Amino acid sequence: MQAIEITQPGGPEVLRPTTRPAPVPAPGELLIAVTASGVNRPDVLQRKGLYPMPPGVSDLPGLEIAGTVAAGAAEDLAAAGLKLGDRACALVAGGGYAEACVAPAGQCLPVPSGLTDVEAAALPETFFTVWQNVFQNARLQPGETLLVQGGSSGIGVAAIHLAKAFGATVIVTAGTDAKCAACIAQGADHAINYKTQDFVAEVRRITAGRGVDVVLDMVAGDYVAREMQCLADDGRIAVIAVQGGTKAELDVGALLRKRIAIIGSTLRPRTVAYKTVIARELRARVWPLIEAGRIRPVIHQVFPAAQAAQAHALMESGVHVGKIVLDWRPAA
Repeated sequence: MQAIEITQPGGPEVLRPTTRPAPVPAPGELLIAVTASGVNRPDVLQRKGLYPMPPGVSDLPGLEIAGTVAAGAAEDLAAAGLKLGDRACALVAGGGYAEACVAPAGQCLPVPSGLTDVEAAALPETFFTVWQNVFQNARLQPGETLLVQGGSSGIGVAAIHLAKAFGATVIVTAGTDAKCAACIAQGADHAINYKTQDFVAEVRRITAGRGVDVVLDMVAGDYVAREMQCLADDGRIAVIAVQGGTKAELDVGALLRKRIAIIGSTLRPRTVAYKTVIARELRARVWPLIEAGRIRPVIHQVFPAAQAAQAHALMESGVHVGKIVLDWRPAA
C-alpha cells in the first residue's frame, strides 16, 4: 500500500510517500480501504517528535479515516453494525495516512448518509474529542453557554455545531476579524478577536456579568486563570491542549468560591472500550443530526495524499477554518 511516513522529526518536508505492507486486522479490528484521511494538530506534534504513538501503534501518522470496510471477522463486523463493502469512518490511534488502515471495530462508524468520504474523514477525531470533553466531561446542558478558545479550528467548528445543535449559546475566540466572521457564519452567537479585545471583559459584557458555564480550552498556560474569571458559579473548564504552555498560576480561592471544575483529558491513549462508548453515543445522538442536515463537517481544503507536507504547512499557518483532509483516490 501507499502511505505517508515521518522520515525524522522536523518540519513538513519530513513527510514522504512510501510503500508499506498492508496491515492485517487482528481480532476485534476491521480493515478499512482508505479513501480519505483527516489532518489534525496531533499529527503535527507527532511529526515534530513531540507526541509519540502509544505502544504497539503504527508509526504512520493519522488519527481519522474514511473508506470501505475491506476485511474483518463476522463477529467484529456485527459489533460495529457494518458489512464488508460498507462505507465507514473510524477513529484510530495511528496509521491513518495510508491506503489501508486497521481500526478497532468499536471505533468504526457508518458514513452518515449524504456525506462524501472526504467529509466523513473530517468527523472522528474532532467529534469524538468534542463529545468527550464538552458533553461527557464538562456536562454542557441545553440553555448553558460555552466558550470555545480557537473557534475556527477543526475542533472549534465541531464544538460550535454540536453545542448549537444541543441548545447551548456559543461564544468563541479567534485571531482575526475574518475568522470571527467565519465562526459567526458557522453558527456561533458571539465571536471575540483575542488579539484586539480582552476576552475576559468581552465575556462578562456578553453574559451581563454572569459568565459562561463551560470553557473548551486548547491553549492552557496563563489562559486558565483568565478563563476562571469568565466562569459562572459551578463552571467547568475542559483543557484539551497546551498550545500556550503547561504552567498556570491559579486563584484557588476563586476556584473554591465559584465551585469551579478544571478537567484535563487525552483521548489517544484511552482504551478501545472507552472510545467505543463515545462512538455509540455519537451514532445514537449525533449521526441522526448529521443525516438530517443539522450538523455538517466543514472542510477548508483537500490535498492529494502525496501532498501531506503542504497540508501540514497549511495546518501550521493557522489560516484555515475547519478541517484539512488528504484524498487517497487516484487523480482523475
